[in-house]
Amino acid sequence: MTELLKISLPDGSVREVEPGTTPADVAAAIGPGLAKAALAARVDHGTGGEVRDLNRPFEGDAELALITARDEDEALELVRHDYAHVLAEAVQALWPGTQITFGPATDDGFYYDVKAPDSRDPFSMDDLPAIEEKMREIIRADKPLVREVWSREQLIAKWEAEGETFKAEWAKELPEDEELTVYWSGEPGSEGAWLDMCRGPHLASTGKLDPQAFKLMRVAGAYWRGDQKNAQLTRIYGTGWLNKKQLNAHLTRLEEAAKRDHRKLGREMDLFHLQEEAHGSVFWHPQGYRIWRALESYMRRAIDDAGYREIKTPQVMDARQWEQSGHWGKYRENMFVIPDEVPNVEDEGPLVSDAAEWMALKPMNCPAHVLVFKQGITSYRDLPLRLYENGCCHRNEPHGALHGLMRVRQFTQDDAHIFCTEGQIVDEVRKFCELADRIYKDFGFTYEIKLALRPEQRFGSDADWDKAEAELRQAVIDAGMATAEYGWEELPGEGAFYAPKLEWHLTDAIGRTWQVGTIQSDRVLPERLDATYVGEDGEKHRPVMLHRAIFGSYERFIGILIEHYAGRLPVWLAPTQAVVATIVSDADGYAGEVLQKLAEAGIRAESDLRNEKINYKVREHSLAKVPHLLVVGKREAEEGTVAVRTLGQQQQKVVPLDEAIAMLAEEATPPDLR
Repeated sequence: MTELLKISLPDGSVREVEPGTTPADVAAAIGPGLAKAALAARVDHGTGGEVRDLNRPFEGDAELALITARDEDEALELVRHDYAHVLAEAVQALWPGTQITFGPATDDGFYYDVKAPDSRDPFSMDDLPAIEEKMREIIRADKPLVREVWSREQLIAKWEAEGETFKAEWAKELPEDEELTVYWSGEPGSEGAWLDMCRGPHLASTGKLDPQAFKLMRVAGAYWRGDQKNAQLTRIYGTGWLNKKQLNAHLTRLEEAAKRDHRKLGREMDLFHLQEEAHGSVFWHPQGYRIWRALESYMRRAIDDAGYREIKTPQVMDARQWEQSGHWGKYRENMFVIPDEVPNVEDEGPLVSDAAEWMALKPMNCPAHVLVFKQGITSYRDLPLRLYENGCCHRNEPHGALHGLMRVRQFTQDDAHIFCTEGQIVDEVRKFCELADRIYKDFGFTYEIKLALRPEQRFGSDADWDKAEAELRQAVIDAGMATAEYGWEELPGEGAFYAPKLEWHLTDAIGRTWQVGTIQSDRVLPERLDATYVGEDGEKHRPVMLHRAIFGSYERFIGILIEHYAGRLPVWLAPTQAVVATIVSDADGYAGEVLQKLAEAGIRAESDLRNEKINYKVREHSLAKVPHLLVVGKREAEEGTVAVRTLGQQQQKVVPLDEAIAMLAEEATPPDLR
């Protein structure tokens, strides 16, 4: 008699089933509603759970959890993976001879890298409508998605026979002892069936996808295996969701994000620009730099109150310092390296000799802060020592990765390092949590806190990592923030190579999240750079080094603020807080008096005395996102009043000048000074 398999369900019940039974069979036995709703299965045979196809048989006793649309994160990853495969199938059906490479799910959709046949030009935006229609045809055909295990030799032979040179190259590099799987779209071997190699899992059939819940968004160039020495491909991007309602909501968010794009608003508000002569570095205009200075002043007050000491360290340091710190091995490809010798200008020989010593622009501030800490003898009584720097750093990011203020090559961090004893760590991190909480709330953000745990490649012992992770965790608990309200979550494998870290993920006005602040507990760098303090016992001890930032970088934080507020920054941050605009030239003298009084009250104000209609002036200053327009004419001059027009409001109100100044002065006061 065949021994039955025991399948344990989340409700604690156990079902005994025949060998060969699948999760789909169990779902059908429970009820037709669940059978229809099930998308995949999480199966654990005692070696750790994995997401599997519904039609893959159990291999023994197992724990089973069926995945439905209610399990949104897992469901979205599944459907986006399937949309990517349907995309590749559609492109090959429309243009035989197209070579396919790979197509993963992304945070909001999917993409697939393909190479157009030699008979046509690379794919373009014009091709997307036809591809979308073919994808819908494949989805409506409800083709089964069938998993098979193939040998490496089978895969290589298939791809070479079909001219799939990229797939064949990849297959030749796969481990011989690894289980290699393919998925058919359609019954295996039948007419019209399509095949791709993939680890899976997949939905049971293409019909499980909603044909109205995806949209192809754009095309871009890509290189095979990400190497620009290799063949150029076309990457086709799409967004995919569980239903049309989710898709429409996403497209609405994208429209809103486009309106808030900090690059567009930066031009309209005359804040900054970027150009090829300094790839990835920002040219700040007077208006934009006013925002920077307001942030810098705010942060200085915050760190002064919190007991930090501000320092300034060099931009360029010897390569041997970076080797000792470990950054040379981890970050060298992203560092700007400089020869420490006079360039050759005498003959046609090399600009730099083989004997040149090397220096590098700093990609981060931490080693320099250790060098400051090491000057003189530090006692345990001096700890914790909190060193802060508005530190300018450079990282050699690829040109294609640069994005406005959000990803740059030159940036300034609100960077600080806290050197403390083992016993001070939890309290220092708790204090930082409370400081970050106050600052983010001052800027109008809600946020979530995540604990990024040890990565596979790391410095330090497991015991050190256990201790560092436990300390960060305890600090958040002590701050009362390890709760659902703060989105508390632990992220395995996401820590830095030298330390675990806490991350602050801000949520903006349209629901996007931005990872900004961090604090990291580090025992490695003090060891590598030989930092010590004299303990109460008179012996030398290693300090623990806490790396921390709140803005992250001034550039990116300003970009986030611009998009969060759609350019309508709080009055205290606005580069120009008010404009005095005249209706007639007879009011020019009074406008000058108003401007003088605003300046005396500490309000950043300008005047507009141009011979233009007032409606034109209103439109122009509204586009520049000036919070308040003070309109003055002959009547206002006679009565000592101003007509206040506030950005975003249709109505204006006429008030005495002193009242208007008092209102503006209150709004222009930074939140920490109110």
